[in-house]
Amino acid sequence: MNKQLGKRFVKLMFGLKQPLSRGKKEFITATSVAICILVLRSIGLFQSLELAALDQFFRLRPNEPPEQRITIVAIDEDSLSKVGSWPIPDSDIAKLLQKLNAYKPQAIGLDIYRDLVVPGNNLAEKPVNKELLDAYKSMPNLIGIELLANDKNKNGKNKNVGVAPPLGLNRDQVGFNNVVYDPDGKIRRSLLYWHVNEYRVHESFALKLALLYLKSQGITPIKAASNPEYLQLGKAVFTRFKPNDGAYVRADAGGYQILSNFPKPGCSSLSAEFCGYPQISMKDVLADKVEENLIRDRIVLIGSTAPSLQDFVFIPYSSRFMGTATPVSGIELQAYFISELISAAVKGRPLLAVCSDLVEDLWIFIWSYVGAVTTWRIRHPTKSLISILVSCSMLSLSAYLTFLYGLWIPIIPPLFTFGISAIWMTSHIAHMQEEWKRSKEFLYHVINTIPDPIFVKNEQHQWIVLNEAYCRFIGYPNKLLIEKSDYDFFPKHEADIFRQQDEFVFRTQQPQEHEEEFTDASGQTYQIATKRSLHKDAAGNFFLVGVIRDITQRKRMEEQLKRTAAELFRSNNELKLKEDHLRYLAYHDYLTGLSNRKFFVEQLRESLHWAQTNNLLLGLLFIDLDGFKQVNDTLGHEMGDRLLVTIAQRLSHSLRASDTVSRLGGDEFTVILRAIPNVQVAAKVAEKILASITEPIVLDGYTTRVSASIGISVYPYNSQDSETLIKQADTAMYYAKRLGKNRYEFA
Repeated sequence: MNKQLGKRFVKLMFGLKQPLSRGKKEFITATSVAICILVLRSIGLFQSLELAALDQFFRLRPNEPPEQRITIVAIDEDSLSKVGSWPIPDSDIAKLLQKLNAYKPQAIGLDIYRDLVVPGNNLAEKPVNKELLDAYKSMPNLIGIELLANDKNKNGKNKNVGVAPPLGLNRDQVGFNNVVYDPDGKIRRSLLYWHVNEYRVHESFALKLALLYLKSQGITPIKAASNPEYLQLGKAVFTRFKPNDGAYVRADAGGYQILSNFPKPGCSSLSAEFCGYPQISMKDVLADKVEENLIRDRIVLIGSTAPSLQDFVFIPYSSRFMGTATPVSGIELQAYFISELISAAVKGRPLLAVCSDLVEDLWIFIWSYVGAVTTWRIRHPTKSLISILVSCSMLSLSAYLTFLYGLWIPIIPPLFTFGISAIWMTSHIAHMQEEWKRSKEFLYHVINTIPDPIFVKNEQHQWIVLNEAYCRFIGYPNKLLIEKSDYDFFPKHEADIFRQQDEFVFRTQQPQEHEEEFTDASGQTYQIATKRSLHKDAAGNFFLVGVIRDITQRKRMEEQLKRTAAELFRSNNELKLKEDHLRYLAYHDYLTGLSNRKFFVEQLRESLHWAQTNNLLLGLLFIDLDGFKQVNDTLGHEMGDRLLVTIAQRLSHSLRASDTVSRLGGDEFTVILRAIPNVQVAAKVAEKILASITEPIVLDGYTTRVSASIGISVYPYNSQDSETLIKQADTAMYYAKRLGKNRYEFA
């Protein structure tokens, strides 16, 4: 009755018996979150955040060695005041170029638009200044700028008009200074080439100057071996930017763009400040107040830094943790581009690369899974919070370290997937705990109505609910047992068995009944049968329920029955042995071990019946020893008995297995010959027996001889009943004795 009640309780409480495995729950959560984040990322939701994070990486990177290859000639406010006009007159530009060229720089970059004649203040308007044209012609290392017109937009209008190259400057000495802006207005990419009307390829201002410098180093542009469509300069292969590289989503990838890994040149002093590129003012150059080493063998860039000219842009270094972003001048931007190209080609400085879409998606999923696993498996609030902080730090550090080596991997989407997975699992755990609290309360009230001891364990094999019957059975209070395990209260060998059976049910999710030993608080050991089954509640909490039955009395009765049965079995065996022994004594001669007269008579009757049924002959030999009395009188009865034993053995060895030899008493023996084909066979057997008996017999050193007289009767020739056959054989034996002994005669 109690067992049926326990089964009803289990069926009533828990309908679902296939709990979702922990690993599967974590994987499904991580996958769902990752897919949602990847979809949002694909529509550009995280683009601005990822670009902002990239900017912070640029700001946090350590300073690099001071730049020794580039010097900026700044057209600042003082220089403009000195010249007195803007644009700067051609004569002043010519004078500036000539003074710089006198220091023998590797290249000069004029980052000023000069598509119009700019006469001096005291000159009437006239054609291009001859002095400036002469400067152009005498300086093959001079590079000017132009602004290429962008392609038409969807409305058919040009995005900008463009600015022509400097008048009078060789076309090969002109590079465009167009830049690519990101949606937030910053510049993070550099243009190397641009096709105009799909005919002519234009090179950028920065690339032109870098190639001039690298040519002196013996480095010229070639097609990359890994991809002929990519440019290779020395040690660097410049991978072409694609619309969805890194955090970008459907970005403008026109021309030959690369992601710029902006250098961060430090100061010449030991300070940790970020100094940028060395600058001298145009006013100081015109006044011959410059150091020669700032120009000789360097790339000299001429451009505006005056706030009034508003030639400023924003780059990653413009960002600030706090406060307003600080722009850089256009000429400084070109210095960054040139420095990056040269450092990559000469020193192999890493360019900024991105991973494939598959690798980035996998990276985002991994952190989603880490967030789910971290929260699900570490249930302790403090430990969980610490692990989340450590994981986020590891993610940020990993992204930062890979950035230092030139690899840009996502950081914002992984942080989102990690955080959302952690929040999702945290809310799920909270829901589970609330449901579990309700389940435990309900369980406790229900199982207390069942008289059998019942326990409920969690995955950690801890008791979480116990009914009063169990507490009475084990002998400890409920408060002491809750959240403890078997090893805290039972002997190790018993606890090992309990743990083994629990694990089996958790692993197979199948009910299991097992008989065990159970030692209570007083040390008394019981025999119990425990039915274990696995269940889960509405929130997905799964646990093991065990119902115990005390089978100690039943086991004792079984043991008693086993002992009684064993005793009966032993007694039966002894009786059978005694019966067999008595039967043996009843049918066998005690001296020779041959069958006795009683057995002989029964066997003769059975043999005659079998011979009659199967129409066969049967022979009967009656044997009496000759000279046995003399041996008895001479050597004694003991020797006589030993002689009879020897004769019995010789008779047994002379016959077939189907024949029967018996001792009737004294020195008289009989032999039943079954299924003989003719009477001659009986004669041959008799001759064999006579020969065997007459062989010498040695008894304690005395050699003696005896012989035998044999009478033979044959069924059915002599008689068809056993008594007559015996009498006829006996008569034939006496007849053989009268004829001289040691012979046989037929009846």
